[in-house]
Amino acid sequence: MLAQIDKLLGEAGSDKTKILSATIYLPDMGDFAELNKAWEAWVPAGQCPARATVEASLAAPDYKVEIQVVAAK
Repeated sequence: MLAQIDKLLGEAGSDKTKILSATIYLPDMGDFAELNKAWEAWVPAGQCPARATVEASLAAPDYKVEIQVVAAK
């Protein structure tokens, strides 16, 4: 998922250093620690954007996470 975000940001002329905010949807908040570990390894040090993580039913039952980002260009 994070690699896909990198790709889409690049196609839009942006990158993860320009993310202004992120909303992360998890079907089970029990997965928060694992998600947080991956997120912290992915975002550039000292440039963690505003973030909200919520528990929600996702678009497909086999999805583990959905992430929405807003980034500057």
